[in-house]
Amino acid sequence: MDSHGGPAQRLNRLRILRAEDRCALGAIATIPSPQTVQILAASGLDFIIIDMEHGPIGPTEAHAMIAATSGTMLGPLVRVAATTPWHATVPIDLGAMGVCFPLLSTRDDAEAAVRAVRYPPAGVRAWGPFDAPPRWGLSPRDCQDRADAVVLSNATIEHVWPLETIGEVVAVPGLDLAFIGPGDLATSMGHRGRVDHPEVQAVAVHLEKVIRDSPVVLGGVAPMPEQANAMIVRGYRALVVGFDWSLLQRGAEAASPKSHARLLPGALVDAGWRCFRPPETPPGLPGVRHHPIS
Repeated sequence: MDSHGGPAQRLNRLRILRAEDRCALGAIATIPSPQTVQILAASGLDFIIIDMEHGPIGPTEAHAMIAATSGTMLGPLVRVAATTPWHATVPIDLGAMGVCFPLLSTRDDAEAAVRAVRYPPAGVRAWGPFDAPPRWGLSPRDCQDRADAVVLSNATIEHVWPLETIGEVVAVPGLDLAFIGPGDLATSMGHRGRVDHPEVQAVAVHLEKVIRDSPVVLGGVAPMPEQANAMIVRGYRALVVGFDWSLLQRGAEAASPKSHARLLPGALVDAGWRCFRPPETPPGLPGVRHHPIS
């Protein structure tokens, strides 16, 4: 990553944080909603990964979601389904500040990921500066001139395959960041999302060490603050704190009457989700009664 405070760094907040050795916090967006992106931007996160690999998000939705980050500190990254150049072309032409490539396991994979986001002669990106310039606040010519230094090429290490080859992957010039994807890693080892399994943890520790000792930024997943703090101490400098749906779910659960019924004595909801008037209600204040929620 550029660490000299130049134009590329000012355009891409993740490069600023890298130069200052600070950890960037972000979320993965699977809901095709510009409004959700705006809410996440207002929360103070540093980046968002728009999921075009697993989420129901196409180019039209991705364009609106990227545009929704304009004027905010939220850096839009996009997760694609393969390292082929045409998978990366649309997101970066729409204004994404980086592309996250899946299942990188070999040096060839990493080299292909770097080439996909760079213009010739460094890469194979095609000419098409139509939608990114307004997002970046630049002319089409300036956008092209700065693009190679702005756009991030990010690896997702999410399989047991690169256990022996991770050193070759992170040695590829131009690769900016490597996220360890614990859910897929566990699944590839036969543990299907059980990220706390000792075998999964052992592999993750090995991958973590090799990436941390390389020029590539170490990224991971930390849904809880204490977990994030521990990972930052271990050298992580990019952390996903949740998915849009999981953050929404956690907020809804915290605010629900059922949650308060577990936490607060004398709550106005019983085990059948019926609202009732507690005995201490002053005379003249009618209780509220609803049918059970099914």
